Amino acid sequence: MKKILIIDDEEWLREMIQLALRQRGYEVIEAHNGHEGIEKARAELPDLILCDVNMGKVDGYLTLAALRTEAPTAAIPFILMTGLADNAGMRHGMELGADDYLPKPFTTDVLYAAVEARLKKSQTVRDEAESKLRHLRDNISLMMPHEMRTPLNGIISNAELLATSAATLKAGEVAEMGQEILSSSQWLERLIENFLIYAQLELIAADPKNINALRIGRLETTSAVIEKAARVLAAQADRPLDLKIEAANVPVPMSEEYFGKIVNELVQNAFKFSEAGTPVRVRLVETFNGVEFSVTDSGAGLSTEQIKRIGAYMQFDRKLQEQQGLGLGLVIAKRLADLHGGTLAIDGRKDSGTTVTVKLPKVKTA
Repeated sequence: MKKILIIDDEEWLREMIQLALRQRGYEVIEAHNGHEGIEKARAELPDLILCDVNMGKVDGYLTLAALRTEAPTAAIPFILMTGLADNAGMRHGMELGADDYLPKPFTTDVLYAAVEARLKKSQTVRDEAESKLRHLRDNISLMMPHEMRTPLNGIISNAELLATSAATLKAGEVAEMGQEILSSSQWLERLIENFLIYAQLELIAADPKNINALRIGRLETTSAVIEKAARVLAAQADRPLDLKIEAANVPVPMSEEYFGKIVNELVQNAFKFSEAGTPVRVRLVETFNGVEFSVTDSGAGLSTEQIKRIGAYMQFDRKLQEQQGLGLGLVIAKRLADLHGGTLAIDGRKDSGTTVTVKLPKVKTA
């Protein structure tokens, strides 16, 4: 049974709407002002809210704004009811996140149509989310065992040699096997980390009420994060002289953890898919509309068709490049940009290098 919250300071109207909706089989909750409505919405988490615009201290707009800023209530369908449905008021309500307007007076048929349309749309969103999650589960179940086997083989085979032949091995051979175990373990750790992050982001994207909570993050020390991560990756690739950094210290609307993940994935890919002695350029600049972070290499590049087909668990020319892994790095970076209101774009032609650019909106000032 769907639960509907009615917020209105006119008792007779609440009673009329309540009777009409209960006749259709809905569970109905009432609140006689905006403040009470906010509290009941938080406590009950209804499937839909009908709210009057013109009330006392906390009107319909303030009620809507309050609920849209909290993750548990942010995605609840919200219909504003008003006897003064002017264009400016309607636009203001839609900007705050209202799903529909119901001009007073209205008939029960109009009420039913508005309520059912919003509930149907909400159900469609949930169905789409479930479909995406099923697809995610299918991908994980098919790809993870295969991708984890390679580093596990490296760990197991070297560990078995150490366990059975340690007495006959030279110190250098033991050290070499230990290094191979370490490298395979780090590889496996990164596979698992990317798998968990990707699954986490898909769960967030499947439930719109979590996206607003995600966008609360803010990072001020961007240049320091870029400098540290990029230099570590350049050292690991034994290419410190190839790294070129131009990073303004401008804030980004993202947590340090997620911004650092974007930096790591894009810079690591640039070193992985380009030759030693060629530059990897890392830039962060402020633009009129926000912030741009870009990484440019002079490697193999991607074809136009490959750029169009980028998706989770997809790597291009795996045999040619002799690279293993889930291929999730670029997809994770794109997903993070999307969820934070930004974009990720790839510019490059086959055999001419690649530039990956993440654009993020400006940090909102208090």
